[in-house]
This record gives sequence, C-alpha cells and structure tokens, in this order.
Amino acid sequence: MSPTTPNPNPEPSPEEVSRGLAEIEQHLMRTAPTAPVPHPGRAVSGQDVDGVAGETRRVRQLRAEVAEAHLLAGLQDDDAPLLLDSTRVRKRRKAAHEAARLHELDQDPAMRAWQAARMRRALVSAALVSLTLALAWSTAGVQSFAADGAEPWSPAWVFAWLVEPFMSLALLVVVGARAYLGTRGTPLNHPKLVRIEYLFLGLTLGMNAWPHLPWALPQGESFSLSRLVLHILGPVVAVAVVTALPIILAAFAALDHTASGRLTGLTYGANADDPVRETGPDVTALIERARTLMATGELPSDPSAYRLRRVLRCGMDDARAVRDALNPPATN
Repeated sequence: MSPTTPNPNPEPSPEEVSRGLAEIEQHLMRTAPTAPVPHPGRAVSGQDVDGVAGETRRVRQLRAEVAEAHLLAGLQDDDAPLLLDSTRVRKRRKAAHEAARLHELDQDPAMRAWQAARMRRALVSAALVSLTLALAWSTAGVQSFAADGAEPWSPAWVFAWLVEPFMSLALLVVVGARAYLGTRGTPLNHPKLVRIEYLFLGLTLGMNAWPHLPWALPQGESFSLSRLVLHILGPVVAVAVVTALPIILAAFAALDHTASGRLTGLTYGANADDPVRETGPDVTALIERARTLMATGELPSDPSAYRLRRVLRCGMDDARAVRDALNPPATN
C-alpha cells in the first residue's frame, strides 16, 4: 500500500472514545430498573414482600395468618400449660388443705379439752347472769308482799326492799359453790343443799304469786292471769337455772377428751368376768367416783347396777363390776 492510499478503518481518537463511553453510561442509567427501598418489619425469609408485584394488604394479612398457623400448630401439642394450676384451683386446694388441718386439730385431745372448758365457762356465766336477773326481776314482787301496804319511805316499806336481795345472795352462794365444784369434776349434790335451794326459790315464788291470786285480790279487782304469770316469771326462770346447771356441769365433767371419745374404756363388753377388766383403770376410777357420790348423798348406800349405769354414764358390765366392788356378794 502506497502512502497516498486512504485507510478504510481509521483509528478513533481519544475524544471519540470518551464521548462514546459517556453515551453508553447515560443509556444504561435510563434503561436500568430502579431497586425497591426495603421496608423494615415486612421481610419474610430475608426477602422484601413489597418487592413482589401485586402485593396488597390482604395478601400480607393472609401471609401473616399462615405464618401464625404454622407456629400454633407446632405449639398446640405441648401439654405444659395443662399441667399448671389455675388461680381457682389453687384457691380450692388451699381451702381444702386448711379444712383438713382444722379437722386434724379438732381431734387433738388438748384442743377438745380447751373447747369444752371454754364452752363450759360461757354456759356457767350465762346461767349465773340469767339467775341474777331473774332474782332481780322478782324483787319488786317480794317488796310489795313484804311491805303489806306500808306507806312509801316508811321503815317497813324501805326494809321490804331488802328481803329479796338477802335471800338471793344466800341462794347464789349455794348455786355458785355447786357450779364451781361441778366444773372441777366433783358435783355437790348433797340433799340438804338441794332443799335449801328449793326453800329459797319456793319463798320467792310464793311471795311473788300470792298478792295476785284470786282469793288475795282486793275487793273490786278482777283476777288477771297475765299479771300473775308476769310476776312469777322471775322465780320460774331461777328454778329452771338452778335445776339445769348441775346436770349440765355433771355432763361436762364426764367428758373424755381422748381420741376415742368414749366415756369409759370398755362398755357393754361380753367378757364381764374378765379379771383384768374388772380391776382395770377405768373401773377403778368409776368405783372411786361412785364412792364420792355415795358420800355426797347422790347415790344410796346400796345402789343398783342400773342406777350406777345411769349416774356414772357407763356400760352395764362396768356398772355391775362397780356394784360388786362396792357391795361384795355374801359368801356362805
């Protein structure tokens, strides 16, 4: 090739190369897709759900429900929540445990003795208060009987108010002594004391009722049953209290606070001739108690087995053993 022949592929100049590269870059920038901006909290498995074409709110909600269902399906086979006690179950178990402990405590002999002593003290206090109020109620009726129409504030009228108080104090001395000894397991039922009680109560009842009986009423005054009952109410209550209190205290004294809760060790046994049983501690205690009651007059000198069983509150076999110990059968 001669120097004068033109080159068919001339080599581009540096300016043309730079211009071509710039045009290529501008073309790529116009045609390349724009990358979506990631939204925090909406990626599933490391991919952005907003980047999927056609993703709507309903699709996202359904995708969340499906994910939740998969998690629940994996957890619902675990029985650990069923092994836990609810608040209601724990409260019921606590109440049942407390009731069982209280029942166990009620069976303790010391607790049973304390409960009996507290109840006995309350009953004796209530009985004495009722007796005092009943005697105070009859004071006005006794004063009217003792004054016998005396002028108010005259010596006879004033001293008539003292009749019921000194009789009541004497009666309360006897009743209080019997009540105290009854709480100590030594009932005081001497016939003379019983007669003294009923003497005072009879006098109180008679002095309250006499002025209101039909034959003692003034002329022109009609008989009133309600007035008579109202005036004898105090003495009647006093008689009831004095009669019932020794019986109640004797029942408390016979209580057995051991776990068995029986009054005697063996009652109505078939082995009445057992020598060990006849000389046992239960029969020995019954014999001593029967001798005490014979000394106070509550039991006769030769009590029957039936009387011993009723007074000592024991079995018939024990009563026979006590009777034979007190009055040995005569031998030929």
